[in-house]
Amino acid sequence: MGRAAVSNWRRRYADFPTPVGGTPASPSFDAQEVEHWLHRHGRLHQTSIEQQAWRHIESYQPAAHISDVLGIVGAHLLARAARPDDSGDSPPTPRQLVARLRALDATLATMVSDALPRQWTAQLTALLRSADQLSSARGAESAFEYLHSQYVSSAQSVSGLAGTPESVADVMVAVAGVGTHTFDFTSGTGSILRMAADRALRSGATTRCFAQEINPQYALITSLRLWFVHLRAQQAGHHTPPPVVHVGDSLLADALPDLRADVVVANFPFGIHDWGHDRLAYDPRWTYGLPPRTEPELAWVQHALAHLSPNGTAVVLMPPATASRPAGRRIRAELIRRHALRAIIALPAGLMLPTNIGLHIWVLAQPDPQHPRVGELLFVDATASTGQDLTDTIGTAWAAYQSHHYAQAPGVHRTIAAIDLLDDEVDLTPQRHVPQPTELTAEPARIIANLSDFDHLLEQLRHSLPAVHQTDTAPLRQAPHADIADLIRSGSFSVHRTATRRRAANATVNTRVLTAADIMSGGPATGYTVRATDEPPGPRVRTDDILISVIGHKIIARVATSEQLDAELGPGTQLIRVDTTRFDPWFVAGVISRTDNLRIAGRAASTINGAARIDIKRLTIPVMPLSQQQAYGQAFRKLAEFRTTLDRITGSGAVLAREIVDGLTTGTLGLTPSVTGGDPRAW
Repeated sequence: MGRAAVSNWRRRYADFPTPVGGTPASPSFDAQEVEHWLHRHGRLHQTSIEQQAWRHIESYQPAAHISDVLGIVGAHLLARAARPDDSGDSPPTPRQLVARLRALDATLATMVSDALPRQWTAQLTALLRSADQLSSARGAESAFEYLHSQYVSSAQSVSGLAGTPESVADVMVAVAGVGTHTFDFTSGTGSILRMAADRALRSGATTRCFAQEINPQYALITSLRLWFVHLRAQQAGHHTPPPVVHVGDSLLADALPDLRADVVVANFPFGIHDWGHDRLAYDPRWTYGLPPRTEPELAWVQHALAHLSPNGTAVVLMPPATASRPAGRRIRAELIRRHALRAIIALPAGLMLPTNIGLHIWVLAQPDPQHPRVGELLFVDATASTGQDLTDTIGTAWAAYQSHHYAQAPGVHRTIAAIDLLDDEVDLTPQRHVPQPTELTAEPARIIANLSDFDHLLEQLRHSLPAVHQTDTAPLRQAPHADIADLIRSGSFSVHRTATRRRAANATVNTRVLTAADIMSGGPATGYTVRATDEPPGPRVRTDDILISVIGHKIIARVATSEQLDAELGPGTQLIRVDTTRFDPWFVAGVISRTDNLRIAGRAASTINGAARIDIKRLTIPVMPLSQQQAYGQAFRKLAEFRTTLDRITGSGAVLAREIVDGLTTGTLGLTPSVTGGDPRAW
């Protein structure tokens, strides 16, 4: 519940629970008392055990301590999982919790003790009890993973550094493979390491995880998540050493300088220019060159290589600009010359923050000093892949690259000899080296077929305009007018729109709906909207319905096509339903689309592009016999088809022109005598 709701209830209801702490401006309440009050007043909505547990964390005060609170809950659940028989009705005291964790690992107990209060507050007691209920329902590790997933998608971790999305971590771990030692030197909350440990365990192997993280709260959460997997490994009979997690800046204060891991993974912070350039100028890790101050990512890359064993693999997440910035070209060139950089993978945009760009994955390996060679670099463009297909696409490309039978997949991946990359720019952007299928030259036979189709479209366009002539006595010019508002009141017209959706709190349904673009194209519904399962659907399109956008720079009304029938009306669209015994739909659509009508029906809209909100009820339409309406309606229908065909010609013509240019320049098409005016053999 929100602060405004609580403030309102305190003013209106004398029996609302009194605060148990906080300040007058920001009071805190006993959660159980508030729940009982809500239940008595019929305001307590059914929520799942998972939602109840997360709400305890989400509403914790002060909000700045939520990361600590998540760590406390994880420590409590881990202690329960380690000693399932020693679980009473009440949570153990902070001192008892530390003692139980010390039996597991002294370092872990010390990390937890730094975050614990001397005694539990009412908030924490209620939270730990809720966590116990969640643990009983789905297991301690699953309960903590659920709470962690809610945390990394909340406002408390909007930076994207707390957790790497599962889809990205899955790709990185799939490429890195399984090793006996796995290291993440900027672990965040341990998402990549936990996936690596879990995948190794599920495959029947184990890996010892090492981590360093500058944020103490994140480091604690990393340690707890890895310990849950470690407990599972012990229960499965694997006796491996426990995970190692250090707090600190891995570049400036490397806590594991002698570690050489089989697998190194990292999602480090981007664009931090104060990374220690001056203090680390003579650092032995810069074997590929001193990273410029503006290239901190290349410092992290060399840090990863410094911690990599001779036969290991490092997989790091990179901003795309690092592949092409001039300041880093010398180090990029050296990484290629010594075959330390093996692959660059372009990911789709939107997988993680910043959502407007697609990040890159760099795959690195230690060069073999006994067999120095300049090999080939793998480029993968996975920007069009989604979901499990993303992991499969990248995993298949990497496996093929490592085999002796590599074959490129046009538009997806290819290898390029290192010597061909060592130019003045050393631009390693995958999209530059892997042309997309749409950029590849079309088959000549298909281009010739498209030319024939284009001729048919032009012929169709020539015959789609109605025959017209100049006159001063047209029936439409002399006809009286009726207000659409009056026609609506009389029942001859009705206007329908989709109701404004409320924000769905629980179950939702994704529904395909008709958009403004669909109205213009005359095609089927292509949009989607989300509504609660208990909300009614929007209006359905019927035969002869007239479709119009709610906002636009002009009014364009179209009668629904056969493909649009029974489609649900989407946001930003409206329809007019007329009495077809008195009005012809195409006639009404045509007269509504008159250019000057926007001045009459348009209202100022809250948009920055100058579009107007269209109020149909402000308009009038001519009144004339149905037979005359139908004659005009046929003309308006032809004009609508003319516009649709013209749009198709514009799009098809642009594609066709590009394909012909590509065919001519690549030599798959030749010029005919009718074009050149000479002998085609000369060309």
